[in-house]
Amino acid sequence: MVQTFYESLGFLVFGSRLRRLSETFISDVNRIYATHKIKFDASWFPVFYILSRQKSVSIRDISNELCVSHSAVSQLVSSLQQKGLIRTTTATDDGRKKVVEFTAKGQKLQQQIEPVWKALSKAMESLAREGQHSRHILQAIGELEAGLAGESVFNRVEHILK
Repeated sequence: MVQTFYESLGFLVFGSRLRRLSETFISDVNRIYATHKIKFDASWFPVFYILSRQKSVSIRDISNELCVSHSAVSQLVSSLQQKGLIRTTTATDDGRKKVVEFTAKGQKLQQQIEPVWKALSKAMESLAREGQHSRHILQAIGELEAGLAGESVFNRVEHILK
């Protein structure tokens, strides 16, 4: 079997391969939503999923759960709020805290996408089982994430260059 350009370069193009894989995946997911006439974007998934499991949640809690900045979550929440899918209120126990919950429109959309999520999960599990190594992909990604939490790629390269 002939190696592709990306395969031949190994870890040197690791980020590029992950980005290509991610872009392909997200494009297909958005195509699924469009084909089924569901006005939903894959980038909304994390907030929608969290709200589908909890009636209301603070922006800070979403930020902590997703390990992204408060600012990034606030921007996504603002966008979803402008679309009438969620609303924010002030927490009763802390006036500084914003609490997010679905609107009726958001709940209806969440109910529409739930079957897609289940089908997507099954399809991805099936895909992962097709390869000898791919069945362990989530474990491998978790191990890489844990390693990066311990020491960044930047620091690792700097140690080698010294």
